[in-house]
Amino acid sequence: MNAGPQHADIAHSSQLASQILAQLEQIVLGKPQPLRLALACLLARGHLLIEDQPGVGKTTLAHALAVTLGLRFQRVQFTSDLLPADLLGVSIFDAREQVFRFHPGPIFSQVLLADEINRSTPKTQSALLEAMEEQQVSVDGKAHALPEPFFVIATQNPSHQIGTFALPESQLDRFLMRISIGLPDAVAERALLAGQSRRELLVQLQPLCSAEQLLVMQRACSSVHVGERLLDYVQGLLAASRSMAGVAQGLSPRSGIGLLAAARAWALLAGRDHVLPDDVQAVLPSVAGHRLQGAGAGAGARVRQLIEAVALP
Repeated sequence: MNAGPQHADIAHSSQLASQILAQLEQIVLGKPQPLRLALACLLARGHLLIEDQPGVGKTTLAHALAVTLGLRFQRVQFTSDLLPADLLGVSIFDAREQVFRFHPGPIFSQVLLADEINRSTPKTQSALLEAMEEQQVSVDGKAHALPEPFFVIATQNPSHQIGTFALPESQLDRFLMRISIGLPDAVAERALLAGQSRRELLVQLQPLCSAEQLLVMQRACSSVHVGERLLDYVQGLLAASRSMAGVAQGLSPRSGIGLLAAARAWALLAGRDHVLPDDVQAVLPSVAGHRLQGAGAGAGARVRQLIEAVALP
């Protein structure tokens, strides 16, 4: 495909993304940066983890994203007694035909909203690993393909709260981004208090996109150009992360691929057909923060240290 059609696809996708963000901003007030990151994550074909205290709009954001993108979704409330079969489905014996028939669980949707994922046990959390990596689930030795596109949008409460189970590194790594919403500022909070219920607004929400259009936007993202010098920059970030003091393990090659995909999506949202270092730095905290585990400084400080350690191209 020549550069003309590619640029047209990127321009059209960028315009549609602007409309999507504008609608989301009517639901989640005063939080343009988290909304932009969330949309970039899905455009980059990644799974999204939203971590924050209860009551700041995590579930509302996930619900609004699914509806606005025109995707079929299921919400599952994760609890300590939730079993893998409750999520994946189960094979039930059909006495009439003398065969086992598979009955799909809620994971067979285009968006699975895993609400308060860290309130479920590690056994149930691990049931998501194959689905998030390979877009299929295996039950009774048989693989079942998941819909296209397929996303997990998970919310979790801070790990110090009672009744939570920390997500293991292998599970965290399946999420391209971890974001937080934070408390609203005074203006946004006043609008929330005086305005219509978010639940009522969600019911009124109309899709601005379809699954097919989303796939077109994702393909447009993958065509955003990444130059050799920018590849050098990303590789430098990966290398520097592996020698950082206090970090248990640095960023993997898969993390680097995800970082580039997220940077491409960020560039597309800005209407550009090429990635700049600023795009990489904009998404790096959300992509790398939950992967740079270690003692001492927090994730934000470690990401800032990483950015300072690598010269801009």
